[in-house]
Amino acid sequence: MARPAAIPAQPARAAVLGDVPHGFFGSGAACCDDAALQFGYGGEGDEADIANARQAAAQLIAPDSALVAPHQVHSRDVITVDFPWPDTAEGRPQADALVTASAGITLGIVTADCAPVLLCDHQAGVIGAAHAGWRGAHGGVLENTVAAMQALGADSARIAAAIGPTIAQPSYEVDDGFKANFTAEDEAFFAPGSPDRPGHWQFDLPGYVASRLRVCGVTRIEDIGHDTYALESHYYSYRRATHRGEASYGRQMSMIALA
Repeated sequence: MARPAAIPAQPARAAVLGDVPHGFFGSGAACCDDAALQFGYGGEGDEADIANARQAAAQLIAPDSALVAPHQVHSRDVITVDFPWPDTAEGRPQADALVTASAGITLGIVTADCAPVLLCDHQAGVIGAAHAGWRGAHGGVLENTVAAMQALGADSARIAAAIGPTIAQPSYEVDDGFKANFTAEDEAFFAPGSPDRPGHWQFDLPGYVASRLRVCGVTRIEDIGHDTYALESHYYSYRRATHRGEASYGRQMSMIALA
C-alpha cells in the first residue's frame, strides 16, 4: 500500500506569470522532514508513492484539478489537451509539451537539468508547459508549443513564459562534438570551458531557450535562475548524478493551471 504523500514544499514561482496558478516543485529535501519527494516515474521510489506526490503537488496548484502529464521522450511533439488522461506510469501519450484552454486541468512536466517552461496568455485563457532540453529546444519544441497555443487563440505578444529550475551555464560543460550541433548564430551561448580541458565549452541552456522563445514573438520571459546542478539540497540533477556515478536520479515537477 502506498504511503500518504508528503506535503510538497511551497514551489518556486515566477513573477511574469502573475496570479496564474503555477509552481516549480523541487525535491523538498531542504525543508521536509520526510524523505525527499521524487516526481518522476522513471526515478527511484514506489510507483504509488510517486503518483501520490504528483497528485499532492497538483492539488496545491489547483485544488480539484486533474493532473495531465506526458511520457517525455526529448521530442518536439506537443499535445493539445481537451480531456485529462490517467496519470499512470504506463500508457500516457508521448510528447514533450502540452497546451490547453480547458479549466480543471493542471499541466505537468518533469525535469532533472532540462528547462521546464511554463507559458500563459491570460487574456485568451490558454496555458502551456514544455520540457526543453538542448535537443528539444534545438528541434523546435518551443516553437511548436507557441504555435499550438496560438491555434487555441493565444497571441505570442501576450504570452508570458517562465523558465524554471535548469542547469546553469557554469555547471554545463560540453565538448566540441556537442557544439557542432549548433550554428554560428548560437555562438553567444557558449563560453570557454575549463582552461585545462581544451575543446570544452560552457553552454547557456536557459539563455538558448529564451532565444528560441523570442524567435516566436514571445518577449515576456523570466528565468527564475535556479541551477539544478549547484542547488543540491533543492533539486535533482542528471548531470550531478552522472558525475558521481550514482545509479539513478530523481525528477522535479513543474505545473501550471487555468484559474
